[in-house]
Amino acid sequence: MAVKLRLQRHGKKGKPLYWIVAADARSKRDGKFLEKLGLYNPNHNPAIIELDVDGAVKWLQNGAQPTDTARAILSYKGALLKNHLAGGVKKGALTEEEAEKKFQAWLDEKAAKVEAKKDGLSKADAEAKAKALEAEKAVNEARIAAAAPVVEEEVAEETEASNEEE
Repeated sequence: MAVKLRLQRHGKKGKPLYWIVAADARSKRDGKFLEKLGLYNPNHNPAIIELDVDGAVKWLQNGAQPTDTARAILSYKGALLKNHLAGGVKKGALTEEEAEKKFQAWLDEKAAKVEAKKDGLSKADAEAKAKALEAEKAVNEARIAAAAPVVEEEVAEETEASNEEE
């Protein structure tokens, strides 16, 4: 039985939510699966990905083949790196502690990159809001300035009319 690591679509129309599953290659896209490994929500920026890395590594070591999108997600979360390091431990190229240390260093670096992206997005959001506020203020000031001469003319006409009456 050929096993694939793939995405199973859930959610409503226009708002997809995917489960990352290990499934028989012959089963339907949203059909039976062997194990649910995680969740992928592309509706947020950056996308929300929850993955059981150890479970994914177990399936990869047992011969499961990820689809292209699943491979990208597994690579992003470090499952492929952990599988690679486990292969090195099996061959005796490095110890279990060294492999765990390398994986942890990679995770820390990845977390810093994601955090930097989130900060950049929030800064860009704040700048866009500030620019929109400034533009709105300029429009409001222009509108007030355009309305002010009309009011001054009416006041001037009223004072002239009252002066003539006296």
